Amino acid sequence: MKRVNVVKKDACMACKACEIACSEAFYKEFNPDYSCIHIETAKDGVSPKPVHCVQCGKCAKACPEGAITQNAKGVYMINKKKCVGCGKCAEACPFGVIVKKEGAETATKCIACGICVKACPMEILEIKEA
Repeated sequence: MKRVNVVKKDACMACKACEIACSEAFYKEFNPDYSCIHIETAKDGVSPKPVHCVQCGKCAKACPEGAITQNAKGVYMINKKKCVGCGKCAEACPFGVIVKKEGAETATKCIACGICVKACPMEILEIKEA
């Protein structure tokens, strides 16, 4: 299964370079709200924590149109031709990393493209293939 993985959990500086790279890749906008990876605060209330798609498939189960399917590498992909933009996948995501931008016809989710990995100056992210 191909997915984003955090390799150095304590090294995140919350620079949000990963968020910006993802939002620009999907929406051509410098807006972390449109990113499929988020930097949140860890349970200690201080440390930054990258939150990303683990390819669990809950979004696919929630999609009434069957627009989300798993490819051969284990990545759940949204078929833009089948997606009706209902947002049920975003509601079902336990990590809150599926984006349904207001006015957009379809949702977006992590496709394990690695743009966030390349953008991270601390090299804490990797694309893992298990």
